[in-house]
Amino acid sequence: MHPLDFPILADENIHPDVVGFLRERGTDVCSVTEEGLAGQDDLTLLRRAYRENRVILTHDSDFGTLAILQGEPFTGIVYLRPGHIRGEFVIQIIKTLISQNIEVQPPFIVVAAFSRGNLQTRVRQLS
Repeated sequence: MHPLDFPILADENIHPDVVGFLRERGTDVCSVTEEGLAGQDDLTLLRRAYRENRVILTHDSDFGTLAILQGEPFTGIVYLRPGHIRGEFVIQIIKTLISQNIEVQPPFIVVAAFSRGNLQTRVRQLS
């Protein structure tokens, strides 16, 4: 399954336009902001996403630290770099990521880093 075909919990740093774009393509997306969870710590969000079998979509590397170094259970993490930028730029990153033939099974981490006009994707399968 493609990482963005799972139900998603969009971190508060994900632009609302990105959430809207994912919904338009039929993705089941919950937004931390819309759910009234803004300001919650990353561990709380990671645990909620795991309970709901959702993948965290974020610009924050701390989720990977919690999952790998602290052994916190999780479904998946999609870490988009760079972060905290215009929604339309992130949508282009996501469109490129969607076009890539990536198949994952939980738990997984996908890092999608846009640099010098190219999207570099790393997949870490933890099962």
